Amino acid sequence: MSEAASSAAYWLPVIFIGLMGLAVLVYAILDGYDLGVGILLPLGEEDEAQRDTMIASIGPFWDANETWLVLAIGLLLIAFPIAHNLILMHLYIPAAIMLVGLILRGVAFDFRAKAAVGYKLTWDRTFKAGSIITTLAQGYMLGQYVMGFQPGWQAQLFSAVSALGVTAAYSYMGSTWLVLKTETQLQERAVRWARRAGRATLLGVVAVSAINPLVNPTVFDRWFSYPLVMFVLLIPTLCFLAFIFNDLLLARLPKTNDRHSALPFALVVTIFLMCFTGLAFSFYPDIVPGQLNIWQAASATVSLKFILVGALIVIPVILIYTAFSYRVFRGKATELHYH
Repeated sequence: MSEAASSAAYWLPVIFIGLMGLAVLVYAILDGYDLGVGILLPLGEEDEAQRDTMIASIGPFWDANETWLVLAIGLLLIAFPIAHNLILMHLYIPAAIMLVGLILRGVAFDFRAKAAVGYKLTWDRTFKAGSIITTLAQGYMLGQYVMGFQPGWQAQLFSAVSALGVTAAYSYMGSTWLVLKTETQLQERAVRWARRAGRATLLGVVAVSAINPLVNPTVFDRWFSYPLVMFVLLIPTLCFLAFIFNDLLLARLPKTNDRHSALPFALVVTIFLMCFTGLAFSFYPDIVPGQLNIWQAASATVSLKFILVGALIVIPVILIYTAFSYRVFRGKATELHYH
């Protein structure tokens, strides 16, 4: 093998795992807040106006946000087919449950506008249930992945904790999105939701961070090897400080002239970024922890070169479209209208 071919065989899997990681991170942030809004949807008869405003806050974005999930799975299938088969083999049932949740959300989102008025609350309940099912399934799959798909009650317990943690994290994201996008009583309510969800998320992050190195000796060695430990521990430190600062900030919101209403959401994005960085540091270059690295799972170099051309066209287009849509629909959510 020539030096150029050897270099391509090394770097192309690295590039694709980076692109896949970008897609997963953007999905977790963008679809995370609209899943969180669905989880938080209040179901009282007197809450209809607030539910409409909450739906209006995600209406222009929620469907497009799931594009990033499709992109991440597509990159996994095309660039790392062996890993795709292995992961899907272990996660087939929870992935199917997640799809059921996503379908329920999609159907309920449309039918709440088209069904008879008397059934609107039923479809709102369906939207909430679909959101909870989706987030629990995603959290469970994350736990199974982190545990390397090990059998036994310990792995199931960790996955259950992960499921609850991810659900709390999405609620945290969703509530701070509502702080940014809403006003008056709903904004005040979102602040209370955000403080509770933030504390629950912190407990989940601490639990997962404590358990993961204990059950994965390789992860423990990577995080606590001197002198690298002096630098990598900045990640959990910054994450913890973001939690604390956000809680203190939320205790002082809302402020006059809506000052600092965007900051809680930005801090939650920072927390998601720190957690994702920690997971990536823990397992890279493995794409299936303890079983398969990115070079073992990668497609042929010629195939990766061909796919890369398409990826470098499609991903910037999606990024530009996403940025444009958020710019067009910036500002506070207005009264919900269907056309």
